[in-house]
Amino acid sequence: MATYMLLTKVSAESMSSPEKLKELEAAVKKKVAKHCPQVKWVASYAVLGPYDYLDVVEAPDILTASKVATIIRSFGHATTETWGAIPWNEFKQTLTELKS
Repeated sequence: MATYMLLTKVSAESMSSPEKLKELEAAVKKKVAKHCPQVKWVASYAVLGPYDYLDVVEAPDILTASKVATIIRSFGHATTETWGAIPWNEFKQTLTELKS
């Protein structure tokens, strides 16, 4: 499975109360589990900067990662950006292969 970073910025309306934000998170995760059961949620972080959250997920392919981002946006409360990520040890292996 490939690793993807999902950066999410939520709207001010969805942050009107902590409870509302918790409900939105639960609804998103439930819908992702239903429509993308093969996706593994690795980690979630609240971040400072232009985005509010960073989620790390493992998905079988870029299309499935895109589906997760679409589900997040489908609630109408967020914008997303998705990045593919390579585990450091795998990346280092490609460097070793380039030396030959």
